[in-house]
Amino acid sequence: VCVSPFRRTVAMFSQQPQDLVVVAGQPVTLPCSIPGYHGVVLWIKNGLALGVGRDLSGYPRYTVIGDHGSGEHHLRIQRVELTDDAVFECQAVQAAMRSRPARLTVLVPPEDPVISGGPVVSLRAGDPLNLTCHADNAKPAASIIWIRNGEVLNGAMYSKTLLRDGKRESTVSTLYLSPSNIETGQQIICKASNKAVPNGKETSVTIDIQHLPLVNLSVEPQPVLEGNLVKFHCSAKANPPVTHYRWAKGGSIIKEVSGDTYEVIVDHSFFTEPVSCEVTNPLGSTNISRNVDVYFGPRMAAEPQSLQVDLGSDAVFNCAWTGNPSLTIVWMKRGSGVVLSNENLLTLKSVRQEDAGKYVCRAVVPRVGAGEKEVSLTVNGPPTISSTQTQQALHGEKGQIKCFIRSTPPPDRIAWSWKETVLESGTSGRYTVETVNTEEGVISTLTMSNIVPADFQTIYNCTAWNSFGSDTEIIRLKEQESLPVAVIIGIAVGAFVAVIVLMGTIGAFCCTRSQRNLKGVVSAKNDIRVEIVHKDHNAARENEEHTSMKQLMVSVTTQILRCFCLIST
Repeated sequence: VCVSPFRRTVAMFSQQPQDLVVVAGQPVTLPCSIPGYHGVVLWIKNGLALGVGRDLSGYPRYTVIGDHGSGEHHLRIQRVELTDDAVFECQAVQAAMRSRPARLTVLVPPEDPVISGGPVVSLRAGDPLNLTCHADNAKPAASIIWIRNGEVLNGAMYSKTLLRDGKRESTVSTLYLSPSNIETGQQIICKASNKAVPNGKETSVTIDIQHLPLVNLSVEPQPVLEGNLVKFHCSAKANPPVTHYRWAKGGSIIKEVSGDTYEVIVDHSFFTEPVSCEVTNPLGSTNISRNVDVYFGPRMAAEPQSLQVDLGSDAVFNCAWTGNPSLTIVWMKRGSGVVLSNENLLTLKSVRQEDAGKYVCRAVVPRVGAGEKEVSLTVNGPPTISSTQTQQALHGEKGQIKCFIRSTPPPDRIAWSWKETVLESGTSGRYTVETVNTEEGVISTLTMSNIVPADFQTIYNCTAWNSFGSDTEIIRLKEQESLPVAVIIGIAVGAFVAVIVLMGTIGAFCCTRSQRNLKGVVSAKNDIRVEIVHKDHNAARENEEHTSMKQLMVSVTTQILRCFCLIST
């Protein structure tokens, strides 16, 4: 006998499918592990192969999962159905092995229970009550109990019927109640359950014994903040039975609601417009209404209007708000922070032009909200001109001077005048007038095509008129330096320092021979006079700076020339 040196590994199941109970619609996995086996594995359902190996294309909800190299061939079933209620086996074909058969039991919850005649069951006073509830298509059959006021009612009759598939069943329960054991308005619940839905499914009916409607309308919660949900419940007792419920708000019918409950997101209108529930039966109708204590922020009741008044007249603004709880009103001018009034009315006596602007009527409901409305006050009066009194331009270049006019009503006329010339618009010689309207006011621009020295000596008047008067602004044109004065002074100082250094090298020689002549130079410097006639203080100061600098440069230059003359002699 020849014995192989290699020991053959015997394949064995390390995991086999087990009996499982699953609710329809849930996924389930049947395990199958055969370590060391690399042959074909079949899954068998009720004696029939599902496919070869991992190919289960005929069963789209079935998938073989796990690590094939490790011998894992688990069967995964997505969304279990009643057809999956079967016996499954895992088979290793080449090893001639099969797992233990595993029973997959599929539970089916009952459909929602239904009470015949619901949701309201009507009967005459003195008649017994028979209620029938059925819960269909369950596996196993559903159990039914009856509940009233939280207590289980006994004495119901119970029957079940097996359906054609031989697996599901329908259950019917009938409850009998004597006339003395029922009251109108009672709610009776039918609850159906089985292993698939242990908490059960339930439905209910309301008992209605015939009499004229007796109605109670509840509102919860109260008080309530605007924007929150409120539930109105209209409980009614009637004989004959209620034919319909009708809801209304502020007298207007709410067509989309017909039952005994009305849920709505409330707003401020529920505070003043009551909600009513009208219950009708053949004997008549009963109507009951309730307001809702809604807390809401300020809402405009009388909107203030912007005003345009003449200078010196009174301006009266009216602003009214509603809110719950009670609110406070504050009038302020925008940007001032000063409280002008705490009443609905704000009265401004004998308004001036500085009273023009934006005014705010603000209302506050404590801990709920605030609101405000802005209005404008426009004061009719003469124009006001605000412009820079001294504006600059470069000699020989195009120059502009601008005039800004605020005017209500708008200006009828704007004119520029200088010397003997008056120009309102268009072009005259070197001068052009252009006017632009902006949100803030009117900008009038006088443009000079070629600035000449005389333009800097001219006084320009910008004048605006409207039906209330006029205003004038005097504007002067100043020559704009091509180099700043500070730069010129710096250059002069630098030159002067350079001269001092040069003079230091020859100072001894110059000083011994030119002492007398230098004194003459100093005297000559002191004899220099500059007379400036000006109308503008700034211009005078700048001319003074120019004159001083010129004097300094003349003096320094004279001394240098004298020194060099003495050296040469």
